[in-house]
Amino acid sequence: MSKENAPLVEVRNLTIAFHQGGKETVAVQNVSFSLERGRTLALVGESGSGKSITALSIVRLLGLTSATYPTGEIFWKGEELLHADEARLRAVRGNEITMVFQEPMTSLNPLHSIEKQVGEILRLHGLTDEAKVHTRIIELLTEVGIPEPETRLGAYPHQLSGGQRQRVMIAMALANRPDLFIADEPTTALDVTVQAQILKLLKELQQQLGMAMLFITHDLGIVRKIADDVAVMQKGRIVEAGPVAQVFGAPQHDYTKMLLAAEPKGEPPLPNPSAPVVVTGDDVKVWFPIKRGLMRKTVGHIKAVDGITLSVREGETLGVVGESGSGKTTLGLALLRLIRSEGPIAFLGKRIDGFNSGEMRPLRREMQVVFQDPYGSLSPRMSIADIVAEGLTIQFPDMREAERRDIVARALYDTGLDPAAMDRYPHEFSGGQRQRIAIARAMALEPRFVVLDEPTSALDMSVQAQIVDLLRELQARRKLAYMFISHDLKVVRALASDLIVMRHGKVVESGAAADVFSNPKSDYTRALFAAAFNIEADASGVVAQ
Repeated sequence: MSKENAPLVEVRNLTIAFHQGGKETVAVQNVSFSLERGRTLALVGESGSGKSITALSIVRLLGLTSATYPTGEIFWKGEELLHADEARLRAVRGNEITMVFQEPMTSLNPLHSIEKQVGEILRLHGLTDEAKVHTRIIELLTEVGIPEPETRLGAYPHQLSGGQRQRVMIAMALANRPDLFIADEPTTALDVTVQAQILKLLKELQQQLGMAMLFITHDLGIVRKIADDVAVMQKGRIVEAGPVAQVFGAPQHDYTKMLLAAEPKGEPPLPNPSAPVVVTGDDVKVWFPIKRGLMRKTVGHIKAVDGITLSVREGETLGVVGESGSGKTTLGLALLRLIRSEGPIAFLGKRIDGFNSGEMRPLRREMQVVFQDPYGSLSPRMSIADIVAEGLTIQFPDMREAERRDIVARALYDTGLDPAAMDRYPHEFSGGQRQRIAIARAMALEPRFVVLDEPTSALDMSVQAQIVDLLRELQARRKLAYMFISHDLKVVRALASDLIVMRHGKVVESGAAADVFSNPKSDYTRALFAAAFNIEADASGVVAQ
């Protein structure tokens, strides 16, 4: 086949193996697919099925030191890339082929501003006029839905929400209008309304540029919305592939049928007014100063949390939903006293908002958090056993090592991981597996209150349902109080007894979750539900009945 008539990208019989400690592990075996210009192929499957490493291999981002390719060829516009030299790969990467990774915090430089990082991509590929660079940066940030981008240019990654960081990554990937856009869970951190905006944006850019997309996701709803074709991967192999309508409409493989049937099920526990209150917050505020000028004077504030009152009872879950950047995570961190705030906060009836770090330390065992970005919260230099046992080591310094390892093994088993893997390191696990490790670390200490910040966002649908069941079972057995922060309203509906909807740092609606879901009062809440449950809404966001 001539280069002119060849598919944009073609993978033939690709096998990927990793070598460690004298052992070879085959992660991907005999994978083949092709992708035409202007079309979208979705790779779906469970965490660890080989989706991401298959995509990374297209431009050899796995490297040759850790990965080998016993069989296979990868053609780009008819040119073989798997054995291309580094100079050729550099010319392709970031220009013809770009990629958005699953965890934006590990891809963005924490020491550089957003303006510098987006601008660097533009300058590397030929745009030298600084005025045009500045204008283009604002255009890109606007395209991906970052509000008031001019005020965010000087911000650093840690000052943005997880969803905002992901949008910055998408802006950088699209800056040079690539021929192939590889998206590894690009909407994982986004709320449902912005997710819809990003998907629409990608489709529009695809039509304008004739761009091909390789879309890696565990969300089958997204596949239906954006993909032309789908390849289902299980344990390193493609078990079923074809047009989306055909595969989803009449799945042939048992694994595909299982994925399509997987969805969080069950009901949250009924509210119990007599249950003891574990955590309360009264008019809680977290304002971040905006400083400008040579003297760095405060000229205003970002009101991340602006006067929120709440309570969480034993054995119940408070769901917190809203757009990325609405203040959900900041509120959770304030309740845990991990960031400064104003307003009374009490744990088991005792005021803790005035506690210093030393006074808070004994309470850390009873107040835990599972962060949104599991890779950023897991030390790459510690084994899984050491990570999960870290809190035990601090809280119970006299505990015997054998007892600690037993607790670690139980925590890993409870979260669906093999305890035999406890001596491995985070980089050896998929994103979903790392999130389960983070949950195991929190549960090992048997806390009373847990802030769960998007704990299922990195998980495929089948494991997501398992984690929801696990969290519900742990809650019932241990009478845990949860604050569940999420943009996935299907998961929230399955877990939350009470619900607050946040926007711009304020609560726009709150109440019993069942009441809010069945009869939302706010137009904003209705718009969220419309996007999450595929209900038609009018221009104002009102759900059509």
